[in-house]
Amino acid sequence: MNYSDLIIIGAGPGGYRAAAYASEKGLSVTVIEASEVGGTCLNCGCIPTKSLCHDAETGKRNFADIMTRKDEVVASLRSGVETILSAPGISLVRGRARFVNDNCVCVGEECFSAKDIIIATGSRAKMPPIKGIDSPRIVTSTEMLALKELPARLCIIGAGVIGLEFASCFSAFGSEVTVIEFMKECLPTMDSEIAKRLRKSLEKRGITFHMQSGVESIEERECAVVNFTKKGKAMQVEADLILVATGRLANTDGLNLEATSINVGRGGITVDPDTFEAAPHIYAIGDVNGRQMLAHAATYQGLRAVNHILGKKDNIRLDIMPAAVFSQPEAASVGFTEEQLKAEVQEDSGEKQYSCHKALFRANGKALATEASEGIVKIITASDGRIIGAHILGSHAADMIQEIAALMNCDVTLSQLRDIVHIHPTLAEMLTEVS
Repeated sequence: MNYSDLIIIGAGPGGYRAAAYASEKGLSVTVIEASEVGGTCLNCGCIPTKSLCHDAETGKRNFADIMTRKDEVVASLRSGVETILSAPGISLVRGRARFVNDNCVCVGEECFSAKDIIIATGSRAKMPPIKGIDSPRIVTSTEMLALKELPARLCIIGAGVIGLEFASCFSAFGSEVTVIEFMKECLPTMDSEIAKRLRKSLEKRGITFHMQSGVESIEERECAVVNFTKKGKAMQVEADLILVATGRLANTDGLNLEATSINVGRGGITVDPDTFEAAPHIYAIGDVNGRQMLAHAATYQGLRAVNHILGKKDNIRLDIMPAAVFSQPEAASVGFTEEQLKAEVQEDSGEKQYSCHKALFRANGKALATEASEGIVKIITASDGRIIGAHILGSHAADMIQEIAALMNCDVTLSQLRDIVHIHPTLAEMLTEVS
């Protein structure tokens, strides 16, 4: 039996950052990883897709070179994570972990025990129950990132973050892209005004959208044929490749959680929303708990879990979680959407307690000078002036949202934001010019 203070199952952004932090605080840590270190984010998610997004934005069109550069970026960063996990106090074990009880896991025949355990096993692509979903032309985001040839016609099922980023990239590379989405609008968790503007922008770039459309089946002919119903009308799309981007499932299979006190719900492992404890001395962070499927959410949930183990208080505001879509143009958000606040007003049957303030990119000097005039800034304030939400479409939207997120952590008002001197000319000046 191998003993340590902390076992972490999974070496993605939640796992390896938690390991490094715990080690710095004096804990001995065993990290168990079944695949490559870095997790989904580094190997087949955030990082490789951002590499593609960059090449799409800069106009690179040689697909082989694009994919080679992506692999080089991933390999370089993976090496960095391996260095982090080779630090004193951290032991990296390769293999698949299986629980024996609440404080013991085995990898093959070797067993490991610790006072505390963090599960950070991430998620995988969710495949919908569609006839023909086993077609050889069907891929998930993982297989998309390993393509050797650019598909002439790409059909994407699902208009969430993953679907839109791939749609934006592959359209720029030269593929004919069609997106099929069951919901009324793309990006259903984002502010609807921003989501609609982004869809319209992508349509202008040649991407075809079929909203309120349910896929019925996929047929294999000389090409793949996607049969779907749009507002009661039967329709078809022919494609050389079909990307299924309809969400993700928590990776709990094979962990033998039945041997523990852990409960698993529809979205993933059930946890305390403050400490991320799933059972006494067992924590579940990141995608595996299904609460906020974002790499940075996993990172900060991991830090919170380690702090709880250490008996240490922190000021991490997990209720303020910025997010971005790295399409062309970018979209980013933090805090409440207008739809959420409208629903609250209707539910309470009370007076509207919020205000929306907007600025357009086309009125900004830096945006015009850099040919980035498409976009909008939308800031939402409470009745006392505090910023409670922000939603941006346009160049560098993610960077600007990060400034708002930082200010929201300090309960800053819009009036206080307007008093903060911003460099001229910058896109960020728009944050002080909303009206």
